Amino acid sequence: MPIPSPSQSVWWIGPIPLRAYGILIVLGMFVAIYIGKKRYAQRGGDGELLYDIAMWAIPLGIVGARLYHVITTPDDFFSSWEAMASIPKIWEGGLAIWGGVSAGALGAWIAVRRAGQRIGPVADSLAPAILVAQAIGRWGNWANQELFGSPTTLPWGLQIDDAHLPPGYESGTLFHPTFLYESLWNITMAVVIVILDRRCRFRSGQVFTLYLIAYGTGRIIMETMRLDEAHEYLGIRLNAWTSIGAILLACVLFAYFQRRHQPTSLTVEERERALQRAQERREREEKGSHGGRHADSSDTGVSHTEPEEVSPVDEKSDDSAAGAGR
Repeated sequence: MPIPSPSQSVWWIGPIPLRAYGILIVLGMFVAIYIGKKRYAQRGGDGELLYDIAMWAIPLGIVGARLYHVITTPDDFFSSWEAMASIPKIWEGGLAIWGGVSAGALGAWIAVRRAGQRIGPVADSLAPAILVAQAIGRWGNWANQELFGSPTTLPWGLQIDDAHLPPGYESGTLFHPTFLYESLWNITMAVVIVILDRRCRFRSGQVFTLYLIAYGTGRIIMETMRLDEAHEYLGIRLNAWTSIGAILLACVLFAYFQRRHQPTSLTVEERERALQRAQERREREEKGSHGGRHADSSDTGVSHTEPEEVSPVDEKSDDSAAGAGR
């Protein structure tokens, strides 16, 4: 049975548009943060650090994804002043994943360094989470009826509205649903990475290199099927070249990390810093809540008796709990 394309990808709440493309990207981000938080906590880290990382990685990732798309498709954005004015309009589509991964990694590195932690365990925790986020985000291409593959007679071919048909193709032509292929590939690779991470003794950073290899391989396959126009060098699409470069870099880094002998989980010293950071965050939250109650008291003229401060949990039990995580 052919896969139908959605008849609508934008909904309006008054003057505010809700675009399926943007909703799916945001959903993917939330899922990635949730998975990464759980996995980092299992490694002995403070899972709340993922929120700080998101504050840096998401904005930089969006900018990087847009810049990569603009730079690699200059004819679409530099042919006129009107075209240049559309560069900031990311809600209309046009975010390149490799640009987002590169700039997002820079943002994550900044946040992790500010927290005094190693980037390796964080990157390893996020590796399958990023794949799941990308799997969700790819459905935005389905919503926009874009970036599909070549024509096919397979029963699961993708139906495209006449308004979105490429020039030269007749109404009713079916196309390879590359969004679905890539989504399934990413989910499968995320599961494989989680299984390998549990069964193998990787060094710090090696799990993330598996992500680069897995996604890069899948992307090369998808690029050979896609129908949209792209710059080619030696008959190979630019994004395929980028994927090849990412795979080669990942192989070099995998060997380099193997020689460094750093664990993919946090060391005892790093766990202590993570516990201290979590304790400081709880104290700030308690002070904030106490300040709010004092403000309420002064506003109403009623005094409240504050309960005695509960003593913190014994450090030894904290260390034991952290040691239980991988």
